[in-house]
Amino acid sequence: MDMEETAVNNSASSSSGELKIQIQLNELEASLLDLKVKVDELQKENSQLKRENNQLKRMPLFVAVVVDILPNGEIYLRQQGNNQEYLTNASEELRPLLKPGAKVAVNNALSIVKVIGNIYDSRVRVMELEESPEISYAQIGGLSDEIKEVREAVEYPLTRPEIFRRIGVEPPKGILLFGAPGTGKTLIAKAVAHEAKATFIRMSGSELVHKFIGEGAGLVRELFQLARERAPAIVFIDEIDAVGSMRTNDGTSGSAEVQRTLMQLLAEMDGFDNRGDVRIMAATNRADMLDPALLRPGRFDRLIEIPVPDKDARLQILKIHSRNMKLGTVDLKEIALITEKATGAELEAICREAGMMAVRRDADEISMIDYTAAVHKVKNDAVADTRMYI
Repeated sequence: MDMEETAVNNSASSSSGELKIQIQLNELEASLLDLKVKVDELQKENSQLKRENNQLKRMPLFVAVVVDILPNGEIYLRQQGNNQEYLTNASEELRPLLKPGAKVAVNNALSIVKVIGNIYDSRVRVMELEESPEISYAQIGGLSDEIKEVREAVEYPLTRPEIFRRIGVEPPKGILLFGAPGTGKTLIAKAVAHEAKATFIRMSGSELVHKFIGEGAGLVRELFQLARERAPAIVFIDEIDAVGSMRTNDGTSGSAEVQRTLMQLLAEMDGFDNRGDVRIMAATNRADMLDPALLRPGRFDRLIEIPVPDKDARLQILKIHSRNMKLGTVDLKEIALITEKATGAELEAICREAGMMAVRRDADEISMIDYTAAVHKVKNDAVADTRMYI
């Protein structure tokens, strides 16, 4: 019995020792995993610090502009910021990429490291239209003759240039749309942006008016440089009277800066430099304020008046803006008769307001009463707005 008890005790002791060893082994494995994770984190941190250290130790690069490439292969540069000029050399790999006006990066030894290319002001880059508006010519009512003139002057020279070459005529360089507010000038520009297969650059005239001397002129210069680079292109300037009004000598610095911007615009539209395959569109409701130099042929070859719609045009516009509405017994011809002198924008507002009145009374469809009430509401609001400025 004593021997059996001793054997049992030895077996139990052996099992207990193995269990302790197994536990210690598991703890060591867990600790090893933790250490591996910490090593990986430290290695990543070390790599990041090395990259930052290399970045700090690297020589700074300066931006310069290539002024000219001399016959002996030397590059004539002008450093931006301090306008210092100097001669340097470029590697055989970079030399074919260099041309006058290109921006390059140079190191402390004034050696060209890489070619940057043209860098445009961020305000100019956002003017380029990336997604065309969902507006087609079919969605513009009552302006068929005006649209035809716009397409002949702006769209066809870009999409069908062979016709002009065959006839031997130079297409119009630019068009000016003028007329009362709300008649569809900007809407036509949106349709051109949608239909024309060209880069569309849009801006407002007020965006060219700046506080500091030369800033507006520089913006105009970069705008047309971008258009030439993206050609074929269409440049649309909305509310051009903000920068293109008649030049006066009132002695203020603000007026002088606007005039400098206007003169740069005149030079870009028809100056010594070739404008390339770039068409100009502009819109204003104050054509009487524009400078005569801006209106002459060669800059704006066509001045197209966008009139207030007549009865037939009003009916077309009403049909366009109510095509998705659920109409009851509504006589749009009658609405067109009682909306004399209403602009396209006011007719759109009438359709929208008639729909809102039907929504307000929780109706299933829009009735003639809704349209009649909408006409009175929009007309009264327009009269009230007019009186505010009298």
